[in-house]
Amino acid sequence: MTSFQIALLSLAAILVLVYGGLHVPVAFCLVSLVGIWAIKGNLDQALSLLGMAANDAVASYDFGVIPLFVLMGLLVSVADLGRDAFVSANILLGRIRGGLGIATVGANAIFAAVTGVSIASAAVFTKVAVPEMIRLGYRPRFAVGVVAGSSVLGMLIPPSLLLIVYGLLSQQSIGDLFLAGIIPGLALAFIFVVMIVAFAVFRPGMVYEQGVVAQEPEAAGSIWDALVLLAPLVLLAVGVIGGIYAGWFTATESGAIGALGAFVIAAMRRRLTWAGVWKVLVETGQVTVVILFVIIAANIYTRLIALSGLAGVLSDAVTAANLGAFGLMLIYTVIVLLLGTILDGVSIMLIMVPMFLPLLAPFNVDLIWFGIMTVLAVEVGLLTPPFGLSVFVIKGTLDDPRITIGDIFRGAAPFALAMVFLLAVIALFPQIATILVK
Repeated sequence: MTSFQIALLSLAAILVLVYGGLHVPVAFCLVSLVGIWAIKGNLDQALSLLGMAANDAVASYDFGVIPLFVLMGLLVSVADLGRDAFVSANILLGRIRGGLGIATVGANAIFAAVTGVSIASAAVFTKVAVPEMIRLGYRPRFAVGVVAGSSVLGMLIPPSLLLIVYGLLSQQSIGDLFLAGIIPGLALAFIFVVMIVAFAVFRPGMVYEQGVVAQEPEAAGSIWDALVLLAPLVLLAVGVIGGIYAGWFTATESGAIGALGAFVIAAMRRRLTWAGVWKVLVETGQVTVVILFVIIAANIYTRLIALSGLAGVLSDAVTAANLGAFGLMLIYTVIVLLLGTILDGVSIMLIMVPMFLPLLAPFNVDLIWFGIMTVLAVEVGLLTPPFGLSVFVIKGTLDDPRITIGDIFRGAAPFALAMVFLLAVIALFPQIATILVK
């Protein structure tokens, strides 16, 4: 069996193992070990190569940015800033038709500017927004759909954990990627808002329970109250993101500044106990270990791909097929969307990015634009069955047996379609993602 055949067989083996229920990084490591052993013909050499790959994968100082931003996001959640963002957005936007839905989108956009983790947004706003919307006559399916759809803004609006991972994989500036994510992230939030208003005006049956008057409640509080509630979030976001763009500190250092700021805010609000601090630290460790384990496993698998010569064969095939950059990107996007039905975002990125970067090199594709396209395509997977990570987080957080997994998927479907629409627009007009970077 040739090295190329071993590489192809490894791809099939990974899909079979993952569909069979084996954890993604375990499947990667196991298949990589067997594949390199088959190519080298020496188990000791294969184990040694895998050990070096594991060390090289996360030895860089830059990877410190991951636990720091995760810690900051968890501290922000503990400080109850998500609830403050929702209350503020409701004061400012709640009187519009579909106002609570718009407030949820707005609050998620603000929350995303600090946390960068979609799962955190989904959990927070499931507790904060869904019960309030249902109490005021919104359809449960619409309420959970809005939360699921708007939660993905955390992976596009900076700081974004997926953009950080992509930057580390592609060796692109994390600051530039953050800058590039601003306009697409705000554009996606705007599309969600327009869609919600359109549903509330023209298809009220999709938004409100039957018989409920489509009249939004008066939000308690003034504009000044809203601004006071938003102040900690805005200051934290400006400090973290502004410091990177101003050149005061690196992305890793900004994560440390943000985590310290979030800790101070949580402590000043008396939301942190010693038990709470320990819980946050443990959760940070758990999330970080999962991400780093996947990064290590993917790095190990790239060694197998490099040894097999698969990338070179694929590159030659692409050249011979005369697909061009657009055709290659179309294939890439479709594969990412399909993988989103079974894998989480980080796993998809760690599989696809190292494999396609060499194929795109001859076409001089802007890797900042490619990163935004990748993250947006991966985000769609957070809302699509059967995996749909955000959907399962919402179901696990929501204490309401009346709302099924199917209800959440159906409620999130319009938002997933809106994301595919934006993906197509950015593919046709790359400057949407790159204009702030140039």
